Amino acid sequence: MREGLAPVAGLDEAGRGPLAGPVVAAAVILDRDRIPEGLDDSKRLSAEEREALAGQIFDAALAVSVASLCAGSIDGSNILKASLEAMRRALDGLCLRPAYALADGRDIPPGLPCPCRAVIKGDQRSQSIAAASIVAKVVRDRMMVRTGTLMPHYGFDSHVGYATERHRSAILAHGPVVRLHRMSFSPFKPSLDEGSPVEELPIPAE
Repeated sequence: MREGLAPVAGLDEAGRGPLAGPVVAAAVILDRDRIPEGLDDSKRLSAEEREALAGQIFDAALAVSVASLCAGSIDGSNILKASLEAMRRALDGLCLRPAYALADGRDIPPGLPCPCRAVIKGDQRSQSIAAASIVAKVVRDRMMVRTGTLMPHYGFDSHVGYATERHRSAILAHGPVVRLHRMSFSPFKPSLDEGSPVEELPIPAE
């Protein structure tokens, strides 16, 4: 910003590690005069703190955008490419064009409309990235909790797709869900080759 590169957008994603659900990315341009207090790496905050901060970010930020890639898209490439593509889409979706972007991690998403710098542990070093990490995590958790109401026997409302004991037990009992579980992740691909059951994800009426 001292070099005249403003506004600056922070980029981060949530959901690289789970066995189910999308990877979700957010892009946030903060208002320097209305930065919420307590911004931090979303993993170092409680669910209640993340929800409260997400509301403040949506209220006070100059621009917020969210994008996601589904399990099928992750399987069609890989989780790193899907995460970077989600970040690119989130940045493209901003209503305010940034002059510069800061992306969490080691990699810069390809095809961005502005210069970008990758920042290792950026969600602990940049308020803009921290804000993006909170928004991405909150939005993804809400998506998975909603999914849990459609498929309660998997317990998505509690583990949001991560490989907990409850989730693995449900997979063994009911099989993976098409369009929801990441079939390229272990243990799904071997089990599919052996002919294990695959459940269809119900599509709710609008």
